[in-house]
Amino acid sequence: MLPDPARILEAVALLNAGELVAFPTETVYGLGADARNPSAVARIFAAKGRPAGHPLIVHVSGLAAAREWIAELPDVARRLADTFWPGPLTIVLPKAGDVPAGVTGGQSTIALRAPAHPVARALLAAFGGGIAAPSANRYGRISPTRAADVREELGDRVALVLDGGDCDVGLESTIVACLGNRVTLLRPGAVSRSQLADVAGQVAEADAASPRAPGRERSHYAPRTALAVIEPGKLLAEVERALAGGLRLAVLARSAAPVTSDRLVWRQLGEQPAEYGRALYATLRDLDRAGAARILVETVPGDESWAAIADRLRRAAAQGPDGAVTDAT
Repeated sequence: MLPDPARILEAVALLNAGELVAFPTETVYGLGADARNPSAVARIFAAKGRPAGHPLIVHVSGLAAAREWIAELPDVARRLADTFWPGPLTIVLPKAGDVPAGVTGGQSTIALRAPAHPVARALLAAFGGGIAAPSANRYGRISPTRAADVREELGDRVALVLDGGDCDVGLESTIVACLGNRVTLLRPGAVSRSQLADVAGQVAEADAASPRAPGRERSHYAPRTALAVIEPGKLLAEVERALAGGLRLAVLARSAAPVTSDRLVWRQLGEQPAEYGRALYATLRDLDRAGAARILVETVPGDESWAAIADRLRRAAAQGPDGAVTDAT
C-alpha cells in the first residue's frame, strides 16, 4: 500500500508535537515517537506498559542518517548496512554522546534500523529525523501486522495509525550488535545467520555481556490464551485428550485437521517459512479470540530458515499461570 501524502504530513505534525504515531514496516507495525524528544519517548513506555530499562529501536532513512546517532561505525557494520538496508536488520552500535538515555535503556549502545516499507520510508523522509518505534502493542503481547491490530491493542493511546496494509515479513527484525570487530546475533529474524556470516564472517551467540535488545525476554509475543508447542507426533493425542475432557481447543499446525469437532478451531499455515511467518501473528490473534482453553502449536522444523519462527513460538509459550506474561530479564 502506497503512502497517502496528506496522512504523512499529519503524522509528521503529530510527531513534532510529541504525539505517538503508529506506522507500518515490512516486519511489524511500530509505535513511533520523535527519538530526540524524551517526553515523547516516555509516552511510548507508558502506552505499552513497557519497562523503562528496555531499549528502543530508532528508525532512520539510511546509513547517512544513522551517523548522527553513533559514536563510531565499524567497517563490518557499514558492510551489513550496505547489504541489508533498507530491510529487516537492526544494528546495535556505540551511541553518540547526545542520544537521550530513554531511547537506549540507559545503555552505551543504540539500536538502529532503516525500514523498507514505502509508508515508513515516506514518513522518515518527511520527518527528517529518527523515529523511536517498538512494536505497536502492549508489552509482551503479540506484535501487530495489521492496522486494525494496533487500534485493538492501543486504542486512543496512539494519536494516529498509518495504514500500510498487512506487513510483508510479519516477524520482528533480526538484531545484531557490532561492537569493535565482533558481530553478535541478539535476535533472529528474516535476515538469517548464514546471510549475516556471508557479509560479516563469524557471528557470535549472545551472552550475559551482550547489550540488552528488544524481544529477548523469556516470555514475549504471547497471546492471552495459554499456548503450548507440541511435537507433531504428539499433537493428535493432545487434541483428543482435550476434546474428551470437554475443553474448547485452538490449534495452529502445518497440516490439515485430522479430526473435527465444534469445540476445535484448527488453522493450517504453509510449509514455507516466509509464508508461515507472514501469517503467524495474525493467526495467533484470531485463535486468541476463539474462546479456547489452550492454543496448541505444532512444532516447526529445526533448520535455519525456521529459526525466527521457532524463537517467537518458544517465547509465546513461556507464560505464567492463566497466561500471564512473566519477565525474566
